[in-house]
Amino acid sequence: MDRELAAVIGFVCLFGLMLLRVPVGIAMGVVGVGGFAALKGWGPGLNLLINSPLRTVTDYSLSVVPLFVLMGVFASASGMSRELFRVTRAWFGHRQGGLAIASILACGGFAAINGSSIATAATMTKVALPEMRKAGYEPATAAGAIAAGGTLGIIIPPSVAMLIYAILTEQDVARLFIAGILPGILAIALYIGTIQILASRNKALFPTTERQGYGVRFRALKDVWATLLLFLLVIGAMYGGLVTVTEAAGLGAVGALLIGLARRRLSWPVIQACLVDALRTSASIFIVAVGAFLFSYFLAITRTTQNLTAFLVDLPIGPYGVLTLLLIIYLLLGAIMDELAIIILTIPIVFPAMMALGFDPTWFGVIMVMTVTIGLISPPVGMNVFVINSMARDIGLFKIFRGVLPFMFADILRLILLAAFPAISLFLPNSMP
Repeated sequence: MDRELAAVIGFVCLFGLMLLRVPVGIAMGVVGVGGFAALKGWGPGLNLLINSPLRTVTDYSLSVVPLFVLMGVFASASGMSRELFRVTRAWFGHRQGGLAIASILACGGFAAINGSSIATAATMTKVALPEMRKAGYEPATAAGAIAAGGTLGIIIPPSVAMLIYAILTEQDVARLFIAGILPGILAIALYIGTIQILASRNKALFPTTERQGYGVRFRALKDVWATLLLFLLVIGAMYGGLVTVTEAAGLGAVGALLIGLARRRLSWPVIQACLVDALRTSASIFIVAVGAFLFSYFLAITRTTQNLTAFLVDLPIGPYGVLTLLLIIYLLLGAIMDELAIIILTIPIVFPAMMALGFDPTWFGVIMVMTVTIGLISPPVGMNVFVINSMARDIGLFKIFRGVLPFMFADILRLILLAAFPAISLFLPNSMP
């Protein structure tokens, strides 16, 4: 069989399996092994199943995934998200749109110790949505703000998506994490700006709450010490070059456990539940990773990566024209696929082309992850929207998508700024020791 034809058939089968709701990791594994076998025989194809899965799940570089996941689970069970919202509500709740702003800030703070967008959205839905509805917020507006804020989970480090990108492209994980800090702050600022613009046009959508005195505000600040400590343990230590990424992940997981125990928030049954939750999440990530590595053998034998790299480099639209084309493709894929699946599936194909065009690998990683993130709130399969809808059944999917639409425009503006000014992403990592 012609290799180019085999590549086309392979991708058609892959997307066909995903349309049939076959888990993306399983679909990539089946197509990878089947396609390799079609070209090299079933013996060599089945031999891939002997070593590749075991080599993937025992890869030392991937050990940080369950550690960061466990840190986020312990932090969530310890009630840190509720404390963050309590603090931000005390300081901003009296302003027009203050509770929505407080939700965005709390999402950003929780993202700094979590790394998962869906977990951030789910946690803040429990914490912030009842308070916003109690204050008289229109349900779609409240849910839209939380859905958008949830995307900060994979933008602000530690981010599982950035971690996977770094492993696949053999980049410095610490450098990539640090590169996400300023873009994450930019995302928070643009979301807050969006809320203020909406509030100025329709104050009824964003009611105010009672103004808290400075005594209450400063007393509330004492509750955020745990979040700050975890952030310093993980990101601060990496930025200072004191620990490796794996050591930072271990410090974060153990630190979150010890903080929860010291504050008597983690009983033995709760710890057991956290371990099971972290195991399930990590297993799902590793299944996708195994499938992607099996699929990569099929890409290699069909020379798909080399052919696509040559095609993109030769396009008569220039490097930024190619970048724009790829970002549009990522926006479309993000609307129908899981963000980790997109990264694992496309990066081995796209990354060589981006490097051949002269783009910085760290900067491109931030741009790509943020583009995929928009898919978490895009119809028809915005995962954050579905998570919120599953927890607040009376708020329809259409209403939540309507509420999140203004924040999507803020996301597009953020992408334009990051593309136009790479220093936003590269300033902090370039200043690392």
